[in-house]
Amino acid sequence: MSAIPQGWRFFYTQFLMNTTFKAMYYTKDTTVFQDGKWLKAADAKASLYDQTLHYGTGVFEGIRSYKNENGCNIFKAREHYDRLLYSADKMHLKVPYTTEELVAITYQLLDKNNLRDAYIRPLVYSGPYMGLTPSDEVHVFIAAWEWAKYLGYKPLNVMVSSYQRPNPKSCHVEAKVVGHYTNSVLATTEAKRLGYDEGLLLDMHGHVAEGAGANFFFEKNGILYTPPAGNILPGITRATIMELARDLDIRVVEKHITVDEVYEADNAFFTGTAVEVAPIASLNGVKFTGTWEDSAGYNLYMMYRQKVKFSEYQGLTIV
Repeated sequence: MSAIPQGWRFFYTQFLMNTTFKAMYYTKDTTVFQDGKWLKAADAKASLYDQTLHYGTGVFEGIRSYKNENGCNIFKAREHYDRLLYSADKMHLKVPYTTEELVAITYQLLDKNNLRDAYIRPLVYSGPYMGLTPSDEVHVFIAAWEWAKYLGYKPLNVMVSSYQRPNPKSCHVEAKVVGHYTNSVLATTEAKRLGYDEGLLLDMHGHVAEGAGANFFFEKNGILYTPPAGNILPGITRATIMELARDLDIRVVEKHITVDEVYEADNAFFTGTAVEVAPIASLNGVKFTGTWEDSAGYNLYMMYRQKVKFSEYQGLTIV
Protein backbone atom coordinates (compact mmCIF):
# COMPACT_ATOMS: atom_id res chain seq x y z
CA MET A 1 0.00 0.00 0.00
CA SER A 2 2.90 2.38 0.75
CA ALA A 3 3.97 2.35 -2.93
CA ILE A 4 0.59 3.67 -4.01
CA PRO A 5 0.36 7.49 -4.33
CA GLN A 6 -1.67 9.05 -1.50
CA GLY A 7 -4.40 10.34 -3.83
CA TRP A 8 -5.07 6.85 -5.18
CA ARG A 9 -5.10 4.90 -1.91
CA PHE A 10 -8.82 5.41 -1.33
CA PHE A 11 -9.66 4.06 -4.81
CA TYR A 12 -7.26 1.13 -4.44
CA THR A 13 -8.82 0.21 -1.09
CA GLN A 14 -12.29 0.39 -2.62
CA PHE A 15 -11.17 -1.86 -5.49
CA LEU A 16 -9.94 -4.49 -3.03
CA MET A 17 -13.15 -4.27 -1.01
CA ASN A 18 -15.35 -4.54 -4.09
CA THR A 19 -13.42 -7.57 -5.32
CA THR A 20 -13.83 -9.24 -1.92
CA PHE A 21 -17.54 -8.43 -1.75
CA LYS A 22 -18.24 -9.91 -5.19
CA ALA A 23 -16.71 -13.20 -4.10
CA MET A 24 -18.56 -13.05 -0.79
CA TYR A 25 -22.15 -12.67 -1.99
CA TYR A 26 -22.42 -15.99 -3.78
CA THR A 27 -20.55 -19.03 -5.10
CA LYS A 28 -21.36 -21.50 -7.86
CA ASP A 29 -23.44 -23.46 -5.34
CA THR A 30 -25.51 -20.56 -3.97
CA THR A 31 -29.30 -20.78 -4.42
CA VAL A 32 -31.50 -17.69 -4.70
CA PHE A 33 -35.24 -17.11 -4.99
CA GLN A 34 -36.54 -15.19 -8.01
CA ASP A 35 -40.18 -14.89 -9.05
CA GLY A 36 -41.33 -18.18 -7.59
CA LYS A 37 -38.29 -20.21 -8.72
CA TRP A 38 -35.20 -21.55 -6.99
CA LEU A 39 -32.15 -20.77 -9.12
CA LYS A 40 -28.39 -20.84 -8.86
CA ALA A 41 -27.24 -17.28 -8.22
CA ALA A 42 -25.30 -17.14 -11.48
CA ASP A 43 -28.47 -18.08 -13.40
CA ALA A 44 -30.67 -15.31 -11.94
CA LYS A 45 -31.18 -12.60 -14.58
CA ALA A 46 -32.64 -9.12 -14.85
CA SER A 47 -33.14 -6.84 -17.85
CA LEU A 48 -30.97 -3.82 -18.49
CA TYR A 49 -34.25 -2.08 -19.35
CA ASP A 50 -35.78 -2.62 -15.91
CA GLN A 51 -37.31 0.59 -14.57
CA THR A 52 -35.64 0.14 -11.17
CA LEU A 53 -32.19 0.13 -12.77
CA HIS A 54 -32.89 3.45 -14.50
CA TYR A 55 -35.02 5.29 -11.93
CA GLY A 56 -34.45 3.57 -8.58
CA THR A 57 -38.09 2.59 -8.10
CA GLY A 58 -37.45 -0.70 -6.30
CA VAL A 59 -37.68 -1.42 -2.57
CA PHE A 60 -35.66 -3.74 -0.37
CA GLU A 61 -34.99 -4.96 3.15
CA GLY A 62 -31.96 -5.94 5.19
CA ILE A 63 -32.69 -8.85 7.53
CA ARG A 64 -30.49 -11.05 9.72
CA SER A 65 -30.81 -14.63 10.90
CA TYR A 66 -29.03 -15.92 13.99
CA LYS A 67 -28.00 -19.47 14.82
CA ASN A 68 -29.56 -21.08 17.88
CA GLU A 69 -30.02 -24.59 19.25
CA ASN A 70 -33.14 -25.09 17.13
CA GLY A 71 -31.45 -24.11 13.87
CA CYS A 72 -31.76 -20.37 13.43
CA ASN A 73 -34.06 -17.45 13.98
CA ILE A 74 -34.77 -14.70 11.45
CA PHE A 75 -35.02 -11.72 13.76
CA LYS A 76 -38.30 -9.82 13.43
CA ALA A 77 -38.96 -11.40 10.05
CA ARG A 78 -42.61 -10.39 10.08
CA GLU A 79 -41.80 -6.75 10.84
CA HIS A 80 -39.24 -6.62 8.05
CA TYR A 81 -41.56 -8.11 5.46
CA ASP A 82 -44.45 -5.93 6.62
CA ARG A 83 -42.19 -2.95 5.96
CA LEU A 84 -41.15 -4.34 2.57
CA LEU A 85 -44.81 -4.56 1.54
CA TYR A 86 -45.47 -1.09 2.95
CA SER A 87 -42.54 0.33 0.97
CA ALA A 88 -43.72 -1.46 -2.18
CA ASP A 89 -47.20 -0.03 -1.75
CA LYS A 90 -45.78 3.48 -1.42
CA MET A 91 -43.89 2.96 -4.70
CA HIS A 92 -47.00 1.44 -6.39
CA LEU A 93 -45.38 -1.98 -6.74
CA LYS A 94 -47.79 -4.91 -6.47
CA VAL A 95 -46.07 -7.77 -4.66
CA PRO A 96 -47.73 -11.17 -5.28
CA TYR A 97 -46.80 -12.57 -1.85
CA THR A 98 -48.01 -12.12 1.72
CA THR A 99 -45.76 -11.50 4.69
CA GLU A 100 -46.26 -15.08 5.85
CA GLU A 101 -45.32 -16.48 2.44
CA LEU A 102 -42.18 -14.36 2.28
CA VAL A 103 -41.11 -15.48 5.76
CA ALA A 104 -41.58 -19.15 4.81
CA ILE A 105 -39.67 -18.67 1.54
CA THR A 106 -36.79 -17.08 3.43
CA TYR A 107 -36.46 -19.98 5.87
CA GLN A 108 -36.39 -22.32 2.86
CA LEU A 109 -33.68 -20.16 1.31
CA LEU A 110 -31.52 -20.48 4.41
CA ASP A 111 -31.96 -24.23 4.47
CA LYS A 112 -31.14 -24.61 0.78
CA ASN A 113 -27.88 -22.72 1.36
CA ASN A 114 -27.11 -24.33 4.73
CA LEU A 115 -26.97 -20.87 6.33
CA ARG A 116 -27.70 -20.03 9.95
CA ASP A 117 -25.92 -16.76 10.82
CA ALA A 118 -26.75 -14.83 7.67
CA TYR A 119 -27.71 -11.52 6.14
CA ILE A 120 -30.84 -11.65 3.96
CA ARG A 121 -31.61 -9.27 1.11
CA PRO A 122 -35.13 -9.23 -0.38
CA LEU A 123 -35.52 -6.94 -3.39
CA VAL A 124 -38.70 -5.93 -5.21
CA TYR A 125 -37.98 -4.34 -8.58
CA SER A 126 -39.84 -3.11 -11.66
CA GLY A 127 -39.61 -4.71 -15.08
CA PRO A 128 -38.68 -3.07 -18.41
CA TYR A 129 -40.41 0.30 -18.69
CA MET A 130 -39.09 3.80 -19.36
CA GLY A 131 -42.19 5.73 -18.34
CA LEU A 132 -42.43 7.70 -15.12
CA THR A 133 -45.46 5.81 -13.89
CA PRO A 134 -45.47 2.40 -12.17
CA SER A 135 -44.50 -0.63 -14.23
CA ASP A 136 -47.05 -3.44 -14.42
CA GLU A 137 -44.23 -5.97 -14.23
CA VAL A 138 -42.93 -6.56 -10.70
CA HIS A 139 -40.18 -8.99 -9.68
CA VAL A 140 -39.22 -10.45 -6.30
CA PHE A 141 -35.66 -11.57 -5.57
CA ILE A 142 -34.30 -12.89 -2.25
CA ALA A 143 -30.67 -13.78 -1.52
CA ALA A 144 -28.66 -14.55 1.62
CA TRP A 145 -25.00 -14.69 2.55
CA GLU A 146 -22.73 -14.62 5.60
CA TRP A 147 -21.91 -11.03 6.55
CA ALA A 148 -20.22 -9.69 9.67
CA LYS A 149 -21.26 -6.41 11.28
CA TYR A 150 -21.31 -3.86 8.47
CA LEU A 151 -19.31 -1.15 10.26
CA GLY A 152 -17.04 -3.57 12.11
CA TYR A 153 -16.46 -3.89 15.84
CA LYS A 154 -14.21 -0.92 16.67
CA PRO A 155 -15.65 2.43 17.83
CA LEU A 156 -16.20 4.66 14.82
CA ASN A 157 -14.84 8.06 13.94
CA VAL A 158 -17.77 9.90 12.39
CA MET A 159 -18.12 13.24 10.59
CA VAL A 160 -21.11 15.50 10.03
CA SER A 161 -21.87 14.95 6.37
CA SER A 162 -22.23 17.77 3.89
CA TYR A 163 -25.19 15.81 2.47
CA GLN A 164 -28.63 16.15 4.04
CA ARG A 165 -31.37 13.58 4.37
CA PRO A 166 -34.02 13.99 1.64
CA ASN A 167 -36.87 16.38 2.34
CA PRO A 168 -39.80 14.23 3.55
CA LYS A 169 -42.08 16.11 1.16
CA SER A 170 -39.95 15.01 -1.79
CA CYS A 171 -40.35 11.26 -1.23
CA HIS A 172 -41.46 8.67 1.32
CA VAL A 173 -38.45 8.79 3.64
CA GLU A 174 -40.00 6.17 5.92
CA ALA A 175 -39.96 3.61 3.08
CA LYS A 176 -36.85 1.61 2.19
CA VAL A 177 -36.56 2.61 -1.46
CA VAL A 178 -33.64 1.70 -3.71
CA GLY A 179 -33.24 5.23 -5.07
CA HIS A 180 -32.98 6.80 -1.62
CA TYR A 181 -29.63 5.11 -1.08
CA THR A 182 -27.79 7.32 -3.55
CA ASN A 183 -27.87 9.74 -0.61
CA SER A 184 -26.22 7.10 1.61
CA VAL A 185 -23.55 6.22 -0.95
CA LEU A 186 -22.57 9.88 -1.31
CA ALA A 187 -22.37 10.42 2.45
CA THR A 188 -20.31 7.31 3.18
CA THR A 189 -17.96 7.90 0.26
CA GLU A 190 -17.36 11.49 1.38
CA ALA A 191 -16.62 10.35 4.92
CA LYS A 192 -14.15 7.66 3.87
CA ARG A 193 -12.34 9.96 1.46
CA LEU A 194 -11.82 12.39 4.32
CA GLY A 195 -10.47 9.70 6.62
CA TYR A 196 -13.60 8.98 8.69
CA ASP A 197 -15.49 5.73 9.10
CA GLU A 198 -19.00 7.04 8.44
CA GLY A 199 -21.11 10.15 7.97
CA LEU A 200 -23.86 11.57 10.18
CA LEU A 201 -26.51 13.35 8.12
CA LEU A 202 -28.61 16.32 9.16
CA ASP A 203 -32.15 17.09 8.04
CA MET A 204 -33.20 20.16 6.06
CA HIS A 205 -33.52 22.17 9.29
CA GLY A 206 -29.98 21.36 10.44
CA HIS A 207 -31.02 18.83 13.06
CA VAL A 208 -29.29 15.46 13.39
CA ALA A 209 -31.15 12.81 11.37
CA GLU A 210 -29.26 9.51 11.01
CA GLY A 211 -26.17 7.80 9.68
CA ALA A 212 -25.78 6.89 6.04
CA GLY A 213 -27.32 3.49 6.70
CA ALA A 214 -28.23 3.42 10.38
CA ASN A 215 -30.19 5.22 13.07
CA PHE A 216 -28.46 7.35 15.69
CA PHE A 217 -28.55 7.54 19.50
CA PHE A 218 -26.48 9.46 22.01
CA GLU A 219 -26.27 9.14 25.78
CA LYS A 220 -26.02 11.96 28.31
CA ASN A 221 -26.24 11.45 32.08
CA GLY A 222 -27.79 8.02 31.65
CA ILE A 223 -30.54 9.20 29.26
CA LEU A 224 -30.67 8.15 25.61
CA TYR A 225 -31.64 10.66 22.92
CA THR A 226 -32.60 9.87 19.33
CA PRO A 227 -34.14 11.89 16.46
CA PRO A 228 -37.92 11.54 16.06
CA ALA A 229 -39.70 10.01 13.08
CA GLY A 230 -40.33 12.34 10.17
CA ASN A 231 -36.90 12.81 8.62
CA ILE A 232 -35.50 9.33 9.29
CA LEU A 233 -36.08 5.72 8.34
CA PRO A 234 -37.72 4.42 11.57
CA GLY A 235 -35.55 1.35 11.89
CA ILE A 236 -36.60 -2.01 13.29
CA THR A 237 -33.36 -2.29 15.28
CA ARG A 238 -33.96 1.24 16.57
CA ALA A 239 -37.39 0.19 17.82
CA THR A 240 -35.90 -2.94 19.42
CA ILE A 241 -33.29 -0.90 21.30
CA MET A 242 -36.03 1.39 22.58
CA GLU A 243 -38.05 -1.64 23.75
CA LEU A 244 -35.02 -3.06 25.57
CA ALA A 245 -34.32 0.34 27.14
CA ARG A 246 -37.80 0.30 28.66
CA ASP A 247 -37.08 -3.16 30.08
CA LEU A 248 -33.95 -1.75 31.74
CA ASP A 249 -35.71 1.43 32.91
CA ILE A 250 -33.43 3.52 30.69
CA ARG A 251 -35.17 6.70 29.63
CA VAL A 252 -35.28 7.35 25.87
CA VAL A 253 -36.13 10.83 24.58
CA GLU A 254 -37.11 11.38 20.94
CA LYS A 255 -36.37 14.99 20.07
CA HIS A 256 -34.78 17.25 17.49
CA ILE A 257 -31.06 17.23 18.20
CA THR A 258 -28.41 19.82 17.37
CA VAL A 259 -24.82 18.97 16.52
CA ASP A 260 -23.66 20.96 19.56
CA GLU A 261 -25.72 18.65 21.80
CA VAL A 262 -23.98 15.64 20.33
CA TYR A 263 -20.56 17.13 21.04
CA GLU A 264 -21.52 17.21 24.73
CA ALA A 265 -22.63 13.55 24.79
CA ASP A 266 -21.06 10.90 27.00
CA ASN A 267 -21.44 8.18 24.35
CA ALA A 268 -23.13 7.62 21.00
CA PHE A 269 -23.95 4.70 18.72
CA PHE A 270 -25.60 3.66 15.46
CA THR A 271 -28.27 0.97 15.18
CA GLY A 272 -29.43 -1.06 12.20
CA THR A 273 -29.84 -4.62 10.99
CA ALA A 274 -26.50 -4.63 9.15
CA VAL A 275 -24.56 -2.68 11.81
CA GLU A 276 -26.49 -4.12 14.80
CA VAL A 277 -25.25 -1.70 17.50
CA ALA A 278 -22.07 0.19 16.54
CA PRO A 279 -20.31 2.44 19.08
CA ILE A 280 -19.12 5.88 17.96
CA ALA A 281 -15.81 7.18 19.35
CA SER A 282 -15.90 10.73 18.03
CA LEU A 283 -17.75 13.29 15.93
CA ASN A 284 -15.67 15.55 13.69
CA GLY A 285 -12.63 14.61 15.77
CA VAL A 286 -14.26 15.49 19.11
CA LYS A 287 -14.06 12.37 21.29
CA PHE A 288 -16.87 11.33 23.60
CA THR A 289 -15.81 11.29 27.24
CA GLY A 290 -17.68 8.20 28.41
CA THR A 291 -16.46 4.61 28.38
CA TRP A 292 -18.41 2.42 25.95
CA GLU A 293 -18.25 -0.69 28.14
CA ASP A 294 -19.87 1.26 31.01
CA SER A 295 -22.61 2.83 28.88
CA ALA A 296 -26.31 2.18 28.49
CA GLY A 297 -25.68 1.52 24.80
CA TYR A 298 -23.26 -1.32 25.60
CA ASN A 299 -25.71 -2.94 28.03
CA LEU A 300 -28.46 -2.70 25.44
CA TYR A 301 -26.22 -4.27 22.82
CA MET A 302 -25.53 -7.22 25.12
CA MET A 303 -29.29 -7.69 25.58
CA TYR A 304 -29.86 -7.28 21.85
CA ARG A 305 -27.38 -10.06 21.07
CA GLN A 306 -29.42 -12.42 23.21
CA LYS A 307 -32.83 -11.30 21.97
CA VAL A 308 -32.07 -11.78 18.27
CA LYS A 309 -31.63 -15.53 18.68
CA PHE A 310 -35.31 -16.23 19.44
CA SER A 311 -38.80 -15.24 18.29
CA GLU A 312 -42.11 -16.84 17.34
CA TYR A 313 -40.48 -18.30 14.21
CA GLN A 314 -37.75 -20.28 15.97
CA GLY A 315 -37.48 -23.95 15.08
CA LEU A 316 -38.85 -23.68 11.53
CA THR A 317 -35.46 -24.57 10.04
CA ILE A 318 -33.78 -27.94 9.89
CA VAL A 319 -30.86 -28.37 12.30
